[in-house]
Amino acid sequence: MLLLVSILILSTATEGLKVIGGNITVVQGETAILPCKLVDTAEPLTQISWQKMTRGKPQNDNFYTILAKNGPQFVNGHDDRFAFVGNFSENDGSLELSNTTLMDEGTYTCIFTLFPSGNHKTEIPLNLLVPPVISLKDDPVTLGDEEVSLVTCTAAGARPPAEVVWITGTLEETVRITTNYSSHANGTTTTVSSLFGIPTKKINSHSVQCVVTSAARSDKETLNFNIQVFFPPMGVNITEKSQGVFECLTEANPPSTFTWQRISQPMPQSAVKVEGATLQLLSMTSNLNGLYQCEASNLYGSEHSHLYVHVNSGKEKRKDGNS
Repeated sequence: MLLLVSILILSTATEGLKVIGGNITVVQGETAILPCKLVDTAEPLTQISWQKMTRGKPQNDNFYTILAKNGPQFVNGHDDRFAFVGNFSENDGSLELSNTTLMDEGTYTCIFTLFPSGNHKTEIPLNLLVPPVISLKDDPVTLGDEEVSLVTCTAAGARPPAEVVWITGTLEETVRITTNYSSHANGTTTTVSSLFGIPTKKINSHSVQCVVTSAARSDKETLNFNIQVFFPPMGVNITEKSQGVFECLTEANPPSTFTWQRISQPMPQSAVKVEGATLQLLSMTSNLNGLYQCEASNLYGSEHSHLYVHVNSGKEKRKDGNS
């Protein structure tokens, strides 16, 4: 009769017992709290144990114990990243794991050993998110009539895969987008998105944005880019800015450098002043007479135009032209 009463009392004491854990997700490099709490029992706690099965150790591994007298101890190797943040007397076995990596991802098992009922456990899955490494690669292009890659946006090594979209504004009907995904052995994915178009002067200097969204980042990241289409000087013209001051103008990318010279004769250094694209006649004398050339050039080519100067009776006459 006494034995029967004891069994009934034990059954009543363990009936509502629970081990509470959780499903934890953190960003790689951050600190994870692995929660584990024993509730609704009056049985004495003798030991808290932890096991793990992770990417780094795919077999179930006993790695940590907490005893009432001896406190926390590592089993099968030491890892300073783990710390006991629970409270043994309050049946709280929670652990902290700092500097998390993908190798830590897996299932952690928290085990409470009670007397006399034995072991009670729960599993805590740990999931790792990895933010992408984001970059823009300029694909230098020259003026042409065939479609080429203009710029490439890469979101590398993300978990889960990052989403890459383009904001192209007024170029929406002019450009084409391609996006590819590459999976890696460690479970991360690289997203590569390229903007294609015909390299014309119309799209040169237009601004576009690459917008990257990742579950591992709280905000979207936007990278701005100005499309550059390179071309040699086109349509060199000489204009008169003011009396005796002439300027050489052209369209080019990158901007042109300018060189002035007098054809078949040395430049009259004491009578002229040259500053970049500008030629200034300092004194209206006949020794300025002659044919002058302005050459505009950059890495992609050059073009020139001519200016004819004739001074007669103190009056300057000039005639310009392109060639």
